[in-house]
Amino acid sequence: MTDASSSLGASAAEAADPLAVDPAAGTDAIGDAPAADGTVLAIPADRSAKPFWARLDSPFTVGFLLTFGGLAAALLGVALINISTVIIYIAFAMFAALGLDPVIKWFVRHNVKRAWAITIVFLTFGVVLIGLILLVVPTLVEQIGAFIKGIPNTIDNFEESDFFHWLEGIFGTGLGTLVTDVEKWITNPANIAAISGGLLKVGAGIATAISGGLIVIVLTLYFIASLPGIKESLMRFAPARNRVKVRSMTNEITDSVGSYLMGMVVLAFFNSIVAFLLHFFLQLPFPLLMGVLAFAITIIPLVGPVLYWITASVLALFTSPLSALIFAIAYLIYIQIEAYVITPKVMSKAIEIPGSLVVIGALIGGTLLGLLGALIAVPVTASILLIIKQVFIPKQDAKV
Repeated sequence: MTDASSSLGASAAEAADPLAVDPAAGTDAIGDAPAADGTVLAIPADRSAKPFWARLDSPFTVGFLLTFGGLAAALLGVALINISTVIIYIAFAMFAALGLDPVIKWFVRHNVKRAWAITIVFLTFGVVLIGLILLVVPTLVEQIGAFIKGIPNTIDNFEESDFFHWLEGIFGTGLGTLVTDVEKWITNPANIAAISGGLLKVGAGIATAISGGLIVIVLTLYFIASLPGIKESLMRFAPARNRVKVRSMTNEITDSVGSYLMGMVVLAFFNSIVAFLLHFFLQLPFPLLMGVLAFAITIIPLVGPVLYWITASVLALFTSPLSALIFAIAYLIYIQIEAYVITPKVMSKAIEIPGSLVVIGALIGGTLLGLLGALIAVPVTASILLIIKQVFIPKQDAKV
């Protein structure tokens, strides 16, 4: 009875004062204080439970570590800015390797070893590149020179056309003065040199572009040769229980990105052929130059064909308004055919994503990284959607 009463008394005392402990039980607390009835009041040691940056007992150490961390982050940012060109080269080479990978796999499926397949692809690419340089570049340079020299005559013909007189009737005689001022500004070599930064800067830019292209080609060769090994090495970062699913998702993403990039090249090639033929048969100037320009612009996803359509139609106005109208209608018809007939067949193996996300991704990527960003925005967006569909949504569906 006495034991029960003492137990109840002890329980009541503990309930009244949760910090009271039995002195015989010992304590690890710091700052124990004896009470009047012989118990010990233990002050909890919360210091060890707090992270070092939440304690104020060492302000010098905390301040030093925070300052050092900020300085390290700033230096890392500066380093990334300085090597941004190298990062762009690596990104171009990796996406080029992913774009060539479907062709390599096609050869492998037809009993050609991967090493020989890579050799065949790069030799074919080299022969085509040399052929384009020998056949297209001289004519292209000639047409660029003729285009620059013919700017005054083109503007004069435009001022004598009925279309210009119609515009002048709307905007007044100030339009002629504006066109004359634009002609003087364009034909002034000092202004051209100011825009380009001088001949020395232009030469340095050309040399940088050539060296950068060679670096991208070499990196692409290394990446395409070691692509299976790179993917397997990345698989090791995933937990063993998830590697099968991660491997499947990785293969699906890389295959879709490769198919997308190859499809964009094919579509840009079709656009360049159509642009060349339209300029040739409509007797618009510089058909080869406009064909190359079409390839360079239409390789930008979704908005590229529209940009070229507007640019080429405006340039054609300076030659013949009727020819410009015919070109604009014909190329607009081709854009519709490409969107609803050619693109679904070419992009049949690529990941389908909503058109609104394509536009948003291309705009964000182009703003951040220029042409590279516009090219990689769509496959990156498609990869994110695939991860959401196969990882995030199943987890949400499992939460019942």
